[in-house]
Amino acid sequence: MDFVQRIYLDHNATTPLDARVLEAMLPYLRESFGNPSSLHWFGQRARVAVEDARGKVAALIGADSAEIVFTASGSESDNMALRGAVTKAGGAGRRVVTTSVEHHAVLNTAKALHEEGVPVEVTRVGGGGGLDLDDWRAKLADGALVASVMLANNETGVLQPVCEAARIAREKGALVHCDAVQAAGKTPIDVGALGVDLLTLSAHKLYAPKGVGCLYVRRGTPLAPLVRGGAQERNRRAGTENVAGIVGFGAAAALAREGLAVEAERNGALRDRLEARLLKLPGVLRNGADPRLANTTNVSFEGVDAEALLIALDLEGIAASTGAACAAGGVEPSHVLRAMGLPPERVQSSLRLSLGRTTTEADVDRAADVIATVVGRQRQQAQTKRA
Repeated sequence: MDFVQRIYLDHNATTPLDARVLEAMLPYLRESFGNPSSLHWFGQRARVAVEDARGKVAALIGADSAEIVFTASGSESDNMALRGAVTKAGGAGRRVVTTSVEHHAVLNTAKALHEEGVPVEVTRVGGGGGLDLDDWRAKLADGALVASVMLANNETGVLQPVCEAARIAREKGALVHCDAVQAAGKTPIDVGALGVDLLTLSAHKLYAPKGVGCLYVRRGTPLAPLVRGGAQERNRRAGTENVAGIVGFGAAAALAREGLAVEAERNGALRDRLEARLLKLPGVLRNGADPRLANTTNVSFEGVDAEALLIALDLEGIAASTGAACAAGGVEPSHVLRAMGLPPERVQSSLRLSLGRTTTEADVDRAADVIATVVGRQRQQAQTKRA
């Protein structure tokens, strides 16, 4: 079998486990195995580790440790934010407002709430993917219980005007939830400056393990538990904590905070280099306006089917994506690009490339060369079929 050089350009789907994170986790997979709810020495060692990690995650977003609730994923945290607010509110005024480009964890939770009788409004975005603040304001005119807007889009990298959106929502008496899963570790986050009440993070986007997330809950925010059972997480989320995973989350958060500025600048330069090469090709357009995450580009290739392109690139050793990883295998085109008003043929020819900590200049140059070759080949094949 021929050797294929593998280049991973799908960091928005998940990130590799950082060796330093794994090293921090190992003791809690072996000798320090205690249940953090136990009062003996083994349990208290685990409890100290969980609380230390809680502080590190809180520091990444400018929160207090007591405001961090550990969960099993970003999706669970999004569910907890919306459902927890609605359940706590009871009958009256349970209205939800969100945007058309949210992650499915938010959109499908809102859809389920709507099916259960909760009024839901979905705000449009502009052609560049940014929130239409006038429509947001109009949707909130009659007030809402909770308004949810993401910080950075997972498909395009577009950064949303969360500060302004939160100000508008809070003026109408709404709680504000922000899905910051894709933004954490890539752009500075300060929950106080953003003006949000609830904020979602996920460890595996930060070079930590899968199966761990958290929800920031501003002190005093009314929220019912989503998972019931024991008294873990100050009665906000039952279930024995995933100690090793949480320790990894904390270690990753500390590393991300320390290296954020340098890594954003490095990834931005590499992303721009890759984009410049791709946009020189005929029939290639960028999807998503600035400001964007430094590591993300979404481009469409005229006359090329994105899924076929993805498979061909994988055979050449390039890992990319057509959108959200959780939507893989689905037949529906990107809801994000459709919400931006892009024509169907452009949506179906779009590719997401997301860089990470180990991406090099040589990687992006080779990726650009391979993409150009594969796109040219697929266009030629399409022309031959039509002839």
